[in-house]
Amino acid sequence: MKLQVIRQRKLWWAISSAVILAGIVAMLISWQRYGAPLRPSLDFVGGTRLQFELDCPKVNNCDQPIDIAAAREVLATEGLGSSSIQAITDRSGKQVGVTIRTSPLSGEQRTRLQTALSEKLGTFDITKTQIDTVGPVIGQQLFSSGLLALLVSFVGITIYLSLRFQLDYAVFSLVALLHDVLITVGIFAILGLVFGTEVDSLFIVALLTIVGFSVNDTVVIYDRIRETITLNPERHINDIVDEAVNQTLTRSINTTMTTLLSLVSIMLFGGETLKNFALALIIGFAAGAYSSIFIASTLLALWRERTGKAYATAAMSPSLGDVMPRSDEA
Repeated sequence: MKLQVIRQRKLWWAISSAVILAGIVAMLISWQRYGAPLRPSLDFVGGTRLQFELDCPKVNNCDQPIDIAAAREVLATEGLGSSSIQAITDRSGKQVGVTIRTSPLSGEQRTRLQTALSEKLGTFDITKTQIDTVGPVIGQQLFSSGLLALLVSFVGITIYLSLRFQLDYAVFSLVALLHDVLITVGIFAILGLVFGTEVDSLFIVALLTIVGFSVNDTVVIYDRIRETITLNPERHINDIVDEAVNQTLTRSINTTMTTLLSLVSIMLFGGETLKNFALALIIGFAAGAYSSIFIASTLLALWRERTGKAYATAAMSPSLGDVMPRSDEA
């Protein structure tokens, strides 16, 4: 059974639009709450993050779950009432620790806070204690550098595809890349509101990786479209796009699925640090495969139809050779 991407293109666009719109709404709400479209980690805003987990092998130490209200009382007593606090759960869902994000603390303040929390909540496992401090200047530099890297990648990809194919190929590849980035960022904005998920510097790395993966799939489909145009200059662009997508569909699905299996393993077993990084790649790679098949190709076909280049006689690149016009177009 052949996939009819052109016939149902409005459906594909509607699905993408709905997801992107939901993400934009979540980003606007996040901006009101956190002053940023996503919930930022210490990497971007600066401050101190402390993570404490109970020493469960100790007798009676984990009989009761962590009391978040009691932890907030301790923070308020230490003058840190505005701090963000989240519970850490084990595989059974029991609260066994806390993650606290607060303003920059000195070594003495950190020690005092850890002691007060331990007295109130129970003995902590020192091997699982994590304390990170990032200055606000470093956070701003990381954010600026990340955005610059993303912008440079977009510009570089657009220039390359303009030279490798044609300008309209490059433009719609860029639209597909923006689609993938917006979906990934939007879903993380929703996760930040619902589950308190934060983004760090690895999230920027994930976006750059997504851009590279997505454009690779798009180039494969576009290359098949151009090849089919050369071999069948008399065919309509809609037929050519449908055929090109179906010819590369198995390859796209296999590539994406094998990559996603590895990423799911990293998310499940790679530890807390890599969990959100792997999740961002999973979302972005899935969105990239979708946009390459259903967005970039269908937009190219629509553009060629609207600009009177539905047939190769009007749409072929000079580098591919001149083609005589069709008899019905002469």
